[in-house]
Amino acid sequence: MKFTLSWLKEHLQTDASLDDICHKLTMLGLEVDAVTDPAAALSAFKVAYVIEAAQHPNADRLRVCRVQTADGEVQVVCGAPNARTGMKGVFAPEGTFIPGTGITLKPAEIRGEASSGMLVSERELELSEDHDGIIDLTDLDPAIGTPFAEVIGLDDPVIEIGLTPNRGDCAGIRGIARDLAAAGLGTLKPQPTWDASIPGQFTSPIQVHLEAGEACPMFVGRYIRGVKNGPSPAWLQQRLKAIGLRPISALVDITNFFTMDSARPLHVFDADKVHGDVHVRFGKPGETLQALDGKEYTADDTMCMIADEQVGEAFGGIMGGEPSGCSDETVNVFIESAWFDPVRTAATGRKLGIHSDARYRFERGVDPCSLIPGAEAATQMILDLCSGEPSELVIAGEEPAWQRSFEFRPERVQQLTGVDVHKAEARQTLTTLGFTWAESADGIQVAPPSWRPDVHGEADFVEEVIRVHGYDAIPEVSLPRLTSLPTAAVSETQARRPRSRRALAARGLMEAVTFSFLPRAQGEKFGGGDASMDLVNPISAELDHMRPSILPNLLDAAARNRNQGQRSAGLFEVGPQYRDVSPTGQDMMASGIRFGVTGPRHWTDAPRTADAYDAKADALAALEACGAPVATAQVSAEAPAWYHPGQSGSIRLGKVVLATFGTLHPAILRDYDIDSAVVGFECFLDRIPVPRSKGGKARPLLKVEALLPLERDFAFLVDANVGSDALARAVRQADKAMITDVAVFDVYVGKGVPEGQKSLAVSVTYQPREATLTDEQIEALGAKVVAAVAKTTGGTLRG
Repeated sequence: MKFTLSWLKEHLQTDASLDDICHKLTMLGLEVDAVTDPAAALSAFKVAYVIEAAQHPNADRLRVCRVQTADGEVQVVCGAPNARTGMKGVFAPEGTFIPGTGITLKPAEIRGEASSGMLVSERELELSEDHDGIIDLTDLDPAIGTPFAEVIGLDDPVIEIGLTPNRGDCAGIRGIARDLAAAGLGTLKPQPTWDASIPGQFTSPIQVHLEAGEACPMFVGRYIRGVKNGPSPAWLQQRLKAIGLRPISALVDITNFFTMDSARPLHVFDADKVHGDVHVRFGKPGETLQALDGKEYTADDTMCMIADEQVGEAFGGIMGGEPSGCSDETVNVFIESAWFDPVRTAATGRKLGIHSDARYRFERGVDPCSLIPGAEAATQMILDLCSGEPSELVIAGEEPAWQRSFEFRPERVQQLTGVDVHKAEARQTLTTLGFTWAESADGIQVAPPSWRPDVHGEADFVEEVIRVHGYDAIPEVSLPRLTSLPTAAVSETQARRPRSRRALAARGLMEAVTFSFLPRAQGEKFGGGDASMDLVNPISAELDHMRPSILPNLLDAAARNRNQGQRSAGLFEVGPQYRDVSPTGQDMMASGIRFGVTGPRHWTDAPRTADAYDAKADALAALEACGAPVATAQVSAEAPAWYHPGQSGSIRLGKVVLATFGTLHPAILRDYDIDSAVVGFECFLDRIPVPRSKGGKARPLLKVEALLPLERDFAFLVDANVGSDALARAVRQADKAMITDVAVFDVYVGKGVPEGQKSLAVSVTYQPREATLTDEQIEALGAKVVAAVAKTTGGTLRG
């Protein structure tokens, strides 16, 4: 949001300096992003007098001008047709950068005549597209040497604020002035034009029919005949130019003025191009409109259209159309002052990809009480600048319900902010901002004004009071110390995210950051699809559902990479996925996928296709990095439906699923046009149990055993449905003190193994602590291993 200092002072009576205004704006929550002084960029351009403009001796279209500048007389060769003796223009001396051409002036000789400096046009100063001649200031008759910026009123600082989405009232300069007045930086001036009521001279030949009341509950129009359109006056053009708007014509500039001045978007139709009455309806599928930006857009049945009896003429709250746009030949106009639903306006703007000043304000909430005053004020300015005869107002519908009030307890300011603000100050602040204060025996009721749709309760009143009182007035108070010892800034559960990232990146996976939403159709295939998880206001029509899993977003990324020729890659993301809308319906995940081969092509080590075991290893690495007891975790063959049955599984602690992994189902991959295997994993970081504290945070002492470990191999016959991890756990339980490692190194099914069984071979490491093991001790340990396996799995030692 941009505005000039002088424009602000049209609404605010103040003697405050520019620095004080900017500081107070930031303290009010209207953060100042930039302050620019146009005069600085034009400082080198000053008024000069053409003493003589003679014909160039060697060129028919050039003149040799003797120019009187503030620093003396110079000679300038000029090709402008309006260069003449006795005129006053704008002179740029040598060394000046010309913004419109991108050149820096140097001494030159043109067709044999010396030329020093330049007389410039408006286009060369980027003030307009006019390049038919040099700037002519003769009628204004400024003194020689006067800065050009001062002559045309561009010596006015431009303030740009970063407006938060909830402050639609400050999308107009009037609202900004109101905030500053409440903060004690001046007095808000009255706005007499908004209280005027202009009598109509006739009944409007164009009536309004509301057929989409939920999108546009109220529409105010007025027919004005006999207008004379043309360039707007200099003061209006200068104001619009200063904030980056291009003047078009008086009628269009008037609507832009009220949009910026009072956050009241308006539109003016050429009434002679409107066929019959105006209909506010929804768009028809396939209906097109040539908008004022020169582009053609296609509507659908969710968009609010302003139409005549034949075709659509504008997108409500977004942009008008070229067919009914005003031109210099316009003589009859129809003014639109309407209120459009913010959510529908935002959704329509996103679908169409149109970013307009009207949309910016309607989607933030325009004052519903400004329709009739806005139409009256626009009528008055049109009559003043373009003459004409107004009709009676055409009013369709009624204001949307905005009236509401809430209890306010002044002591809540101190309770919520720690600042003791007196009741009288709170009342003064709120009433200056336009709130209504009513006291009774039952308490205080405060009602927000129509231009503050963002206020919904007592906490909002507290916020208004404290921001006007000043955030910088909040005292610095140290939080009470709960312990004399320093505490960790990051909890154990919070630390799991960076730990899992490092572990997965160390395994060669690339981190991705994707949206937390996806198309609902994709979510249904990954356990989602509940209507409660649909977004009310999605950033795009496709991303309308909160993701029930990170995997579909990673598959989208994989498909894009494959389409770009990347045949092998691994991706992971650490972030939330969503089960329901409750506060606990969110899981923090570390999820990833692999596709293609596991390594580069090389003669010493042939690459292989990534499989479910790679995904399992990724999941175990992430869990172990986060402190999960992976040594005691169980692996089962159950996995969600989006995994391939028989090539997937889950990692559990009892009934708690810590992770799932495996090859993704081919039917899922077909939806992403992926024709090769993809493996993936999902780790539930919040389900990892917090390790029990053992009295300190220090690392245990390094203990190096003096005795060499001993390895023994065993082969067991077990039922075919017994997992290798179950066998390995049984071996570890045989003697936890002596057995330090168990590794399954062979699985065999075939000749010599009974049907329905398999052979599992494991390597077991014994670590003696005090003395070298004797043969009897080794045999005893072996017997304990065989007994533990038999008891737990029913396995027998293979002969």
